[in-house]
Amino acid sequence: MTKLTNNQKKFLRLKGHSLKPIVMVGQHGLSESVLAELKVTMEKHELLKIKIRIDEREGKQKIIDKIIDTSNAHLVQVIGNIVVIYRGFDEEPQIILPRK
Repeated sequence: MTKLTNNQKKFLRLKGHSLKPIVMVGQHGLSESVLAELKVTMEKHELLKIKIRIDEREGKQKIIDKIIDTSNAHLVQVIGNIVVIYRGFDEEPQIILPRK
Protein backbone atom coordinates (compact mmCIF):
# COMPACT_ATOMS: atom_id res chain seq x y z
CA MET A 1 0.00 0.00 0.00
CA THR A 2 1.54 3.28 -1.06
CA LYS A 3 1.68 6.11 1.40
CA LEU A 4 -0.61 9.10 0.90
CA THR A 5 1.07 12.38 0.03
CA ASN A 6 0.33 15.49 2.10
CA ASN A 7 -1.66 16.88 -0.82
CA GLN A 8 -3.78 13.71 -1.01
CA LYS A 9 -4.40 13.83 2.75
CA LYS A 10 -5.46 17.46 2.47
CA PHE A 11 -7.85 16.52 -0.36
CA LEU A 12 -9.31 13.67 1.72
CA ARG A 13 -9.62 15.88 4.84
CA LEU A 14 -11.71 18.34 2.81
CA LYS A 15 -13.93 15.51 1.56
CA GLY A 16 -14.20 13.98 5.03
CA HIS A 17 -15.16 17.25 6.70
CA SER A 18 -18.84 16.96 5.75
CA LEU A 19 -19.16 13.27 6.63
CA LYS A 20 -21.02 12.04 9.69
CA PRO A 21 -19.36 9.35 11.84
CA ILE A 22 -20.67 5.98 10.65
CA VAL A 23 -18.84 3.61 12.98
CA MET A 24 -18.83 4.22 16.73
CA VAL A 25 -16.31 2.66 19.10
CA GLY A 26 -17.66 2.65 22.65
CA GLN A 27 -16.00 2.39 26.03
CA HIS A 28 -15.60 -1.37 25.59
CA GLY A 29 -13.18 -0.80 22.73
CA LEU A 30 -13.00 -2.71 19.49
CA SER A 31 -15.41 -5.58 19.98
CA GLU A 32 -16.02 -8.22 17.32
CA SER A 33 -19.29 -6.52 16.37
CA VAL A 34 -17.54 -3.17 15.85
CA LEU A 35 -14.85 -4.82 13.70
CA ALA A 36 -17.56 -6.59 11.67
CA GLU A 37 -19.40 -3.29 11.20
CA LEU A 38 -16.16 -1.63 10.13
CA LYS A 39 -15.50 -4.35 7.56
CA VAL A 40 -18.98 -4.06 6.04
CA THR A 41 -18.82 -0.26 6.01
CA MET A 42 -15.40 -0.22 4.31
CA GLU A 43 -16.90 -2.23 1.45
CA LYS A 44 -19.43 0.56 0.83
CA HIS A 45 -17.38 3.68 1.63
CA GLU A 46 -13.83 4.60 0.70
CA LEU A 47 -13.65 7.50 3.15
CA LEU A 48 -14.94 6.85 6.64
CA LYS A 49 -15.37 8.87 9.80
CA ILE A 50 -15.21 6.95 13.07
CA LYS A 51 -16.08 8.22 16.53
CA ILE A 52 -14.05 6.77 19.40
CA ARG A 53 -15.58 7.31 22.82
CA ILE A 54 -12.51 6.78 24.97
CA ASP A 55 -10.91 9.55 26.97
CA GLU A 56 -7.59 7.86 27.68
CA ARG A 57 -5.03 8.88 25.06
CA GLU A 58 -2.99 5.67 24.95
CA GLY A 59 -6.08 3.48 24.74
CA LYS A 60 -7.46 5.60 21.93
CA GLN A 61 -4.18 5.39 20.01
CA LYS A 62 -4.15 1.58 20.35
CA ILE A 63 -7.69 1.45 18.94
CA ILE A 64 -6.74 3.74 16.04
CA ASP A 65 -3.70 1.53 15.27
CA LYS A 66 -5.85 -1.61 15.35
CA ILE A 67 -8.48 -0.02 13.07
CA ILE A 68 -5.77 0.90 10.54
CA ASP A 69 -4.22 -2.60 10.71
CA THR A 70 -7.47 -4.56 10.42
CA SER A 71 -9.00 -2.38 7.71
CA ASN A 72 -5.80 -1.92 5.63
CA ALA A 73 -6.73 1.75 5.45
CA HIS A 74 -4.77 5.00 5.53
CA LEU A 75 -5.10 7.29 8.51
CA VAL A 76 -6.18 10.66 7.13
CA GLN A 77 -6.89 12.67 10.26
CA VAL A 78 -7.52 12.52 14.00
CA ILE A 79 -9.32 15.41 15.68
CA GLY A 80 -10.37 14.79 19.26
CA ASN A 81 -12.47 11.63 19.26
CA ILE A 82 -13.02 11.60 15.50
CA VAL A 83 -10.84 9.56 13.14
CA VAL A 84 -10.98 9.74 9.35
CA ILE A 85 -9.64 6.76 7.38
CA TYR A 86 -9.40 6.06 3.66
CA ARG A 87 -9.15 2.88 1.64
CA GLY A 88 -9.77 3.20 -2.08
CA PHE A 89 -11.85 0.63 -3.91
CA ASP A 90 -9.85 -1.73 -6.13
CA GLU A 91 -12.54 -1.62 -8.79
CA GLU A 92 -14.43 1.53 -9.76
CA PRO A 93 -13.10 3.94 -7.12
CA GLN A 94 -15.49 6.75 -6.23
CA ILE A 95 -12.77 9.10 -5.00
CA ILE A 96 -10.06 10.02 -7.48
CA LEU A 97 -6.97 11.19 -5.58
CA PRO A 98 -4.70 13.95 -6.88
CA ARG A 99 -1.52 12.41 -8.30
CA LYS A 100 0.87 14.27 -6.00
